[in-house]
Amino acid sequence: MSKFIVIGENIHCTRIYKVGGAFVKPMEGGGQAIVYGDKTAPRFLPVPKVFTEGADWQAGKVKHCAVAAWQGFHGDAAGKAAAVDYLQFLARKQEAADAGFLDVNVDEYSTDIAERVKVIQWMAQVVQQASKLPLSIDSSNPEILRAGLAACDKSRGRPMVNSVSLERIDSIPVAAEFKAVVVASAAGEKDLPSTTQGRLDNLARLFPQLDAVGIRGDAVYVDPLVFPVATDSANAQNFLEAVAAVRRTYGPAIHITGGLSNVSFGMPNRKLINQVFTDMAVQVGADSGIVDPLQINGKILAGLDRNAEPYKLAQALLTGQDEFGGEYLTAHRDGRLGKE
Repeated sequence: MSKFIVIGENIHCTRIYKVGGAFVKPMEGGGQAIVYGDKTAPRFLPVPKVFTEGADWQAGKVKHCAVAAWQGFHGDAAGKAAAVDYLQFLARKQEAADAGFLDVNVDEYSTDIAERVKVIQWMAQVVQQASKLPLSIDSSNPEILRAGLAACDKSRGRPMVNSVSLERIDSIPVAAEFKAVVVASAAGEKDLPSTTQGRLDNLARLFPQLDAVGIRGDAVYVDPLVFPVATDSANAQNFLEAVAAVRRTYGPAIHITGGLSNVSFGMPNRKLINQVFTDMAVQVGADSGIVDPLQINGKILAGLDRNAEPYKLAQALLTGQDEFGGEYLTAHRDGRLGKE
């Protein structure tokens, strides 16, 4: 298959760890920390009280990249050093796992735009000190996009804007200003279409606006939009049909990507579903994904056994053959799907 381009999604202030899970542990002497690195010599990113006393923590989750951002700006010397080390650890891990871009998002760090502008600039600089990969600046706000793109080192390749759409038309001139490639979402001004025709109709209105500013061909990564199979058993198959239609409509020059792991929300053994879904998407025309490269990359996809029972069970779920997921869930309870 052609090279699968991973837009690594792990440096993102929406990403969460489970409180009390493998990556969040009490520290000796008190307090909580994000645990990372070598299991035999773990490193710790302290979690400040502003997080442990917040609503997310009470709900059993913590936004670990947001913790790093807070420590980078408000922590003591040890906290600042840990924040830099943690973000650079995430960057190196993704690059080693064959990522093509590193997606950086700070939109949920705070509601203050000026603060987020400072954080995206800082985070871009920190990440680029550790990785040679181009960055994908991910924001719904043009001011934050512009700040992030301005911090990108263009010598490592064109940066990416994630994303532009009919809802985010004001992001297009920002992308053009910095000669960025773009994730072109099929979202409408006020809706997220679930049908193939709805997706194509929105893209047909978006593409001329991209073309008008010189963003075309392999500078465009179309995102046909992925919805969870748990909410509608047709969602995965509808996406696959949309991928095939986009490829037929726009030809081989463009890329087709998406937040492919969205398909598995609410289901057990998410990694299995995500890998099988990505493999199926590639078979019908996708060549990229906004995913965790430690779980999905070209080498992992090439090594999947399509004849194995777990693959076939996930495939039946995703095609709607196992319409309500009964067989898949039974196999999960019976331990036939492999490790979570």
